[in-house]
Amino acid sequence: MTDETDTALKPELARVPYLDRADLAPENQDLLKRNINLYRTLAHSPNGLRKFSGLGQYIRFDSKLDPRLRELAILQVGYLTRSRYEYSHHIKIGRDFGVSDDDIRGMIAETEGRPSGLEPLARTVLRAAREMTTDLAASDATFAELAAALPTEHLTDLVIIIGFYNAVVRILETMQIGVEEGYLKYLEEFPLPQD
Repeated sequence: MTDETDTALKPELARVPYLDRADLAPENQDLLKRNINLYRTLAHSPNGLRKFSGLGQYIRFDSKLDPRLRELAILQVGYLTRSRYEYSHHIKIGRDFGVSDDDIRGMIAETEGRPSGLEPLARTVLRAAREMTTDLAASDATFAELAAALPTEHLTDLVIIIGFYNAVVRILETMQIGVEEGYLKYLEEFPLPQD
């Protein structure tokens, strides 16, 4: 008999087969430089994946928004939607960009309505991510707080980021893309809430 937690953390199969580089035409094999299940699934539409990853690359490497705030917003989307894939990947990515374990615990506390110890701007970013995820849009009050604290370019990027990752979680869940084994430890370390 297996523990329910163990079975919940085993990688699952997507609704379409994962592709490998050898499955792609030579001109599209570069799409799988990052051999992650999300890309291996979206590679069924090479041009779609190319455009999709272009926005992802802008968000990660070219946006001027503070990368820690960016990753906190993405983690909030993943946590709220219980997207195992997005959440586990961005715990690792977030750490690479300055998100601490205390930040992750703070995001969870903010979601649960408890004091977090996070600074006001991080709390406002998380609130915007929650509102855009659950209510479709950030409230006037939240938007005004962000506008007072961030340059307009950074604020616009934040809205793009939250919107994009709300789209990403819907792709992940609809295609039933499984979490790679190397990322399962993050789900054990910072579990998602149960229904």
